[in-house]
Amino acid sequence: MGTVDFISVRFACSESFKEIIIAELDALGYNSMMETDEGVEGYIEKEKFAEQEVEDLVDRYKDATTISYELEEVITRNWNEEWEKNYDPIIVDDQCLVRATFHPSDQSYPYEIIINPKMSFGTGHHATTYLMLKTQMDLDHRGRRVLDAGCGTAILAIMASKLGAREVIAYDIDSWSIENAPENVVLNGCENIAVLEGTIGTLGLQGQFDIILANINKNVLLAELGAYVSYLSPGGTLVLSGFYESDEADLIKKAEENHLQFLNKNSRNYWSVLIFEKK
Repeated sequence: MGTVDFISVRFACSESFKEIIIAELDALGYNSMMETDEGVEGYIEKEKFAEQEVEDLVDRYKDATTISYELEEVITRNWNEEWEKNYDPIIVDDQCLVRATFHPSDQSYPYEIIINPKMSFGTGHHATTYLMLKTQMDLDHRGRRVLDAGCGTAILAIMASKLGAREVIAYDIDSWSIENAPENVVLNGCENIAVLEGTIGTLGLQGQFDIILANINKNVLLAELGAYVSYLSPGGTLVLSGFYESDEADLIKKAEENHLQFLNKNSRNYWSVLIFEKK
């Protein structure tokens, strides 16, 4: 019998509320969230779990949709086996196939990324990851130095490498990410990606980056945007996601205060991506 490391919270909710529940769980610090046929399933360390937070979440939306939840103590398990039950491959913009090792390869797509996510965030299923990948394919990465802030599974770092980046630095503070991201880097044969543990304020990064990718959440982005700009080369590109369309104005204002020029935006299921250039 293994030890109980995590709590699984399984929500039953309507299709239109799945992305909202995922965002709420992300803000509460859940390690991993995935859509299921019934709704959403999220995992969090047992010592960080607070059922009152879950009850408050349900109370916020119970008048707008039918929502309920179940809890399960999760014993250390074979994560490849778990994800094989729930994780389907996805196709981004008819250009990139994101799959796990247990899915067949398909050489008809220009790009293929293999992700075995374990507990880390970033499989392409979430709208923000999809938006980031789509945006990356429109950017010239060739010979560029790229920073992936809050890398999760390292899916964006891997995409950058496959798009021709010269060097990619990826970092996260989550222990599962620091274990999982290097595994995915190896699976994809990317030898120019370094995965570091820490924050942009603690890592002591050297030099500047031509492209910085940050798919986190609004509050973290607002707090760290000045640091991103300090590491961005003149004329460099900053791509932000992890927030709703309704948050765009606050982030654009903060970016312009930090001498960034707004270039473009895109959205998917009410989630947004913003692209800026350093003046």
